[in-house]
Amino acid sequence: MAFTTKTSGPMSEINVTPLVDVMLVLLIIFMITAPVLAHKIQVDLPQPNPNVVNPPTPLEPIHLKIDPSGAFYWNDTPVDELGLKAQLAVIAQQSNQPEIQIAADDAVAYQYVAIVLADAKSYNLTKIGFNEAQ
Repeated sequence: MAFTTKTSGPMSEINVTPLVDVMLVLLIIFMITAPVLAHKIQVDLPQPNPNVVNPPTPLEPIHLKIDPSGAFYWNDTPVDELGLKAQLAVIAQQSNQPEIQIAADDAVAYQYVAIVLADAKSYNLTKIGFNEAQ
């Protein structure tokens, strides 16, 4: 008796036995290592200090606007350069100094911003910020 086999193309079935063997080995490895990774570690956490004093609330910032012509506006009040120096001198005398937020127009010459920064530096003011001009 002669048996004939027909091989008409590649076999389309996958052999899952090696896949199952690998999965079982991985399952056993994870079952062994999971309890080892779950051991407890003692951690000393910092305790809160009950004597902490809250910092004072910051003062309302001062808005200094410089328009394209170089005019200064201290909280929307027009001031000249001498008035600006006087206002900065008053702020320099305070123990808790407010922040000065400078809003210079895009078209303003840097010379006017430099004047404000130089005056603030001469009075040892350190809280200076910049905003976009409206």
